Amino acid sequence: MGKRQARTFEFEVNRVSSAPPGTLFRLETDADAWSRWARPLVMHSRWEREGEGEQAGPGAIRRVGTWPVLLRERTMTLEPDRLHAYTFVTSRPLKDYQAEVRFSPNSDGGTDLCWRGSFRETLPGSGAAARMVMRAVIGFVSARLVRAAERSSTAT
Repeated sequence: MGKRQARTFEFEVNRVSSAPPGTLFRLETDADAWSRWARPLVMHSRWEREGEGEQAGPGAIRRVGTWPVLLRERTMTLEPDRLHAYTFVTSRPLKDYQAEVRFSPNSDGGTDLCWRGSFRETLPGSGAAARMVMRAVIGFVSARLVRAAERSSTAT
């Protein structure tokens, strides 16, 4: 009997914000800020390594989470105010994890936020549960991001 191929799973979370794309983008790509706006899920956040050309640029590694789960995320693509694509530095907790956060201006002057990701299951049969967890985590984080951006936009 052959080894079963790990299946790929995807998830997507969409949000609408009254804040402009640049505000959401700046918060999402600032590793140091995550521990302020993404609590209690993210209690610790910092830059482990700065990227090419700018702090959050390609190659940057941010460390976010709450002990004992601290994730190391490497920026793959950065398009200011539009796109941040990243991956996990290690294959734990998800194998071949790839994510992108898109910030699109909408007709109301705000932002349509789309956060999508994909990964391969680490254990056969674990993918559906992992997708449910990731959708919940990103759902929580994206809601906090929108709230922080809207507070920031009304404060200026």
